[in-house]
Amino acid sequence: MITLHWVYALTGAVFAAFALLGVTDRRLANAAFWALLALSMWAGDALGDVGNGVLVLGLVGLGAFGRMGRGGSEVPAAERQDRAARFGNRLFAIALIIPAVALIGTFLFKQAPGWFDGKQATLIALALGVLVALAAGCALLRAGPLVPLQQGRRLMDSVGWAAILPQMLASLGAVFALAGVGDAVGLLVRQTIPQGSLLGAVAAYGVGMALFTMVMGNAFAAFPVMTAAIGVPLLIRAYGGDPAIVCAVGMLAGFCGTLLTPMAANFNLVPAALLELKDRHGVIRRQVGTAIPLLVVNILLIYWLAFP
Repeated sequence: MITLHWVYALTGAVFAAFALLGVTDRRLANAAFWALLALSMWAGDALGDVGNGVLVLGLVGLGAFGRMGRGGSEVPAAERQDRAARFGNRLFAIALIIPAVALIGTFLFKQAPGWFDGKQATLIALALGVLVALAAGCALLRAGPLVPLQQGRRLMDSVGWAAILPQMLASLGAVFALAGVGDAVGLLVRQTIPQGSLLGAVAAYGVGMALFTMVMGNAFAAFPVMTAAIGVPLLIRAYGGDPAIVCAVGMLAGFCGTLLTPMAANFNLVPAALLELKDRHGVIRRQVGTAIPLLVVNILLIYWLAFP
């Protein structure tokens, strides 16, 4: 049966290839970083808690010392322009293969439980979609198998440590939840909002999701904390709110915080670096006018729709 472990193995193989390419370019810090990620994907279960903790400290050390740099050679501009002129919009079809295969595979794989793990059908189908798109791209552009690895490594080296920031922050949210941070925040909120004020509780949940997301950089990290603090005990249990609406729109409120924080480096700092913007916070400044009104709308949606 094909399970999520196959996806981990595939991902580890890609990171291992990036590490080998880094060694050939003598970018040893980059190579060590991607090699540690490959080890995590391949042997994370065997390493145990202590081993994975040491591995994470190694990743943090490599990122913190600032020794990682761009690697690989970019496809010449003339060649890219020539391919764009020849293939036109057909280039977008390669990218569309990934969501198409993921969507189709999600439905089909659940109908073949003996072959695929139905609980992880979406992620397995997504990995398959990447492989299909990769094969289609190589066939269309007549590129060798090493080209996507080289260009993928170049892009990942440009992003650097920020590539794994979402996973790190999501893990931090789980740690906060287990440590009881949600209970402490919930006690504080219940002492500050007026007794029996539904709108106050909803506003505290929405604003709290945005603020915690700004601090932690990821709405997935803020969600377990704020839902344990306000969402479940107040909005769902005390006021009888619809869990689906409270949680779904609450996540959207958290994403408003994503637009406002440099902690969401992969969304807000990496694009500025790749585009070589003079203002490294220029992306955030542009998003303020969208994020704040959208946060207000999300709070009102929870208030209007979640409570019968």
